[in-house]
Amino acid sequence: MQPHGSDEPPTGVLRRAARILDTFEAQAGGLAGGLNLTQVVAATGLPVSSVHRALEQMVSLRWLHRQGMEYRLGMRLTELGSAAADADALRQAALPSLRWLHHNTGFVVHLGVLDGTDVVYLEKIGGESIPDIQSRVGSRMPAHSSTIGKALLALDRTVDAERSEIDQVRESRIAYARERCIKGFSCVAAPIGPQRWGDAAAISVFGATARVDTDEQLRMSLQAAAADIWRRLNTQRSPMKASVLDARAPRCGLPR
Repeated sequence: MQPHGSDEPPTGVLRRAARILDTFEAQAGGLAGGLNLTQVVAATGLPVSSVHRALEQMVSLRWLHRQGMEYRLGMRLTELGSAAADADALRQAALPSLRWLHHNTGFVVHLGVLDGTDVVYLEKIGGESIPDIQSRVGSRMPAHSSTIGKALLALDRTVDAERSEIDQVRESRIAYARERCIKGFSCVAAPIGPQRWGDAAAISVFGATARVDTDEQLRMSLQAAAADIWRRLNTQRSPMKASVLDARAPRCGLPR
């Protein structure tokens, strides 16, 4: 497997290191353990000597951790990833509402953005009791095959509504998928916007189908949280303009 669809051998030290790290990122959702030298060579298509040398250099930099014959992502990457996430204005603006939404619903809550044709998850709260759920912070999946992706596509007016469901999402500002990933669990997503800057963003809740199908308050809470995140983003970007919008908008009862 060539990560990110590239079949050409990378040139330069950094490009080779990036391909190796992409291999660990691509495998992280499906492996309980790490990767050995043979697996990394097979995944990257690079020479054994180059891969071994790069792996050991990354271990010395704490980008990777070696245990026996296996390599895993190291603490330095975790530290850098955490710093990048903490610096992200969208995630910071969303966290109070995401926590509120998770506390009030008990459901798994996601924050995602559109990157090309993929959804990238910036935050996930909950889900420890659902081992089959594959999403994690930093993971990506095709937008057209995910509920939060449909909410994101509905935000982009340049996207042709090939399916009537995209039009429905644009009208209702709610995307819904029943038992798409795990039997007995469904997902509802809402876009954050209208989006006038940055990446298109959306949030979702994932939980028991019986409740998702019948609990109208769940949808209202989801949309209220999305509206509050948008208001908080605008407050950060333009305090005077946001204060006018905030005065006109109904109070959602969410954390400030």
